[in-house]
Amino acid sequence: MLSVEQLRQSLDAAGQAHILHFWQELCEAERDSFLQELSQLDLQGLKEHCEGAARAAASPPDSLDQHIEPVPPEAIGSVRRSDKKSLQEWENEGLLQISGARVGVLLLAGGQGTRLGVAYPKGMYNVGLPSGKTLYQIQAERIHKIQELADRKYGTKCIVPWYIMTSEFTLAPTEKFFKENNYFGLEPSDIVLFEQRMIPAVTFDGKVILQDKGKIAMAPDGNGGLYQALVDNKVLEDMRKRGVEFLHVYCVDNILVKMADPVFIGFCVSKGADCGAKVVQKAYPAEPVGVVCRVRGVSQVVEYSEIQPETAELRGPEGELVYSAGNICNHFFTRAFLQDVAQTFKDQLKQHVALKKVPHVDMCGNPVKPTKPNGIKMEKFVFDVFPFSRKFVVFEVVREDEFSPLKNADGAATDSPTTARNSLLAQHCRWVSAAGATLVDEHGNTLPPTASVSAGGAPPAQCEISPLVSYFGEGLEQLLKGRMLPTPFILDGKRAKELQAQ
Repeated sequence: MLSVEQLRQSLDAAGQAHILHFWQELCEAERDSFLQELSQLDLQGLKEHCEGAARAAASPPDSLDQHIEPVPPEAIGSVRRSDKKSLQEWENEGLLQISGARVGVLLLAGGQGTRLGVAYPKGMYNVGLPSGKTLYQIQAERIHKIQELADRKYGTKCIVPWYIMTSEFTLAPTEKFFKENNYFGLEPSDIVLFEQRMIPAVTFDGKVILQDKGKIAMAPDGNGGLYQALVDNKVLEDMRKRGVEFLHVYCVDNILVKMADPVFIGFCVSKGADCGAKVVQKAYPAEPVGVVCRVRGVSQVVEYSEIQPETAELRGPEGELVYSAGNICNHFFTRAFLQDVAQTFKDQLKQHVALKKVPHVDMCGNPVKPTKPNGIKMEKFVFDVFPFSRKFVVFEVVREDEFSPLKNADGAATDSPTTARNSLLAQHCRWVSAAGATLVDEHGNTLPPTASVSAGGAPPAQCEISPLVSYFGEGLEQLLKGRMLPTPFILDGKRAKELQAQ
C-alpha cells in the first residue's frame, strides 16, 4: 500500500490534491480505509480520466447521419419473417449446443436501480405477480426449463452455467439473496458471481467528487466494463474449463428475457457469427432506444441522441422505418470473440458520458444532495464491441414476447413494475388461448385472450404460468386444451400434475 506522502504527490500531479482535504479530520480507522481505497485507484490514469470526462461532457455528441446505413438484409434473421422450418432448425441447433453444455448465460446486474427507487439490486425486485416471484427467480426457473428441454430432446444431462456480473453495490446483497433462496434449486457451483470495476465520478471542471470526507464517489464503469471484468475475475478461464463456447448476454431488468434462447443461439451458430444482437422494431421514430446499424461500413449501435429526427423518421417503400432495429441489450458472443476483445480490443472501447446527481460533501464537509446533475460518470457499453466482430448478425424478435424492461418507479408511463407485470400476464394469457383453453372471471364470463399492456389500458387477466412448466408456451396444449380456467389462474408444477391426473 502507498504511503500518504506518495499518494499526496500522485494526487497533486493529477490535479486532484483536494481528495486529501479532510485527511486531518479522519480517525485512524477512516484513514486506513481511505488509504486502501486510494491505493486501488489507477493514479497514472487519473488525470487523463478526469480531463477526458470534463472534455467529453462539454462537447456535443457527433451527428452521424451522413455516415449511417441499415444493417444489410443478409445479416438479419427474424422471428416474424422467417418460415417455420428455419425457426425449427435454429431451435434444434440451439438445443443441441445447450445439450452439449456449450452454452452459458451472462447477466449484467451491476446497476443500482436508482430510477426504480429501491435500495437493493433490481434482480431482487418483485413486480407484483400473483406468485410473488422476483426477476432472479423467474430467470433461474427459465434456466432449469431450458436444460430440461435440451436434455429431453437429446437424451443428455446438461448444465447452463449462469455468470452474474455485479458491482460493489450489488455483489453482497445478490450473494445473500441467492443463498437465502437456496440458489432457486440450481447448483451453487454453476452460478458464478463476479464484480466489475468502479471508477470515480467527476465534476464538470474535472475534479474527483468526494462522497464523504474519507470516501470518493465511485460508479460502476457501465455494462461495457464486462470485458475488463472477464479478465479481472478469470471468467473466460472458467468458461474454457467448462467447455462453454457460446454465451448469451442480457440485462437484468427485462422480465420477458428468454434465457439461452435456443432459436437465437441456433441462428447465430448456423450463420457462423462471432457476435449477434437481438433487436425489436422501434415503436415510433423518436423512441429513446439505440439503433443497430452500420456507420462507415462497420456494425454498431447508434444512440438515439446521435441521429437527427429527420433521419430517424426515414421510411422505406413499404412504409417501414429505415432505422427500426431497436437494441434491447440481448447479445450472443462466442468465447473466442470475447477472448479477442479481452486481449486486443477492450482498451479501445468508446467512453460514454452520463450526467448524474452525485451526493457529496462540500469543502466545509457538509453533505449535499444535489437536485440537478452535478457530476459526470464515464461508462462503456456492452455493445461497443460490435465493430470488432468479423461476422456480426442481427435477430429481430417480437417486442410483446421478448422485451419489457423495468427501469422506472410506478407512476411512469413506461418501463414500470405495472407495465412489466402486465406484459408477462398478457403473454401468459396468449399462451393459454393458443393452447385451446378459455379464461373466465369469477362470474363465469369469458375473458379476452389479450389486453393492452400500455399504462392506460385495462390490465390483463391474472394468469401466470411458471417457467418450470413452460419455457415459451410449449407443452400447454395437452394440459389445458378445451378447459375453462377460472382466474386468478396460476399454473405451477403442482397444478400441472393435478391437471394431468384429471
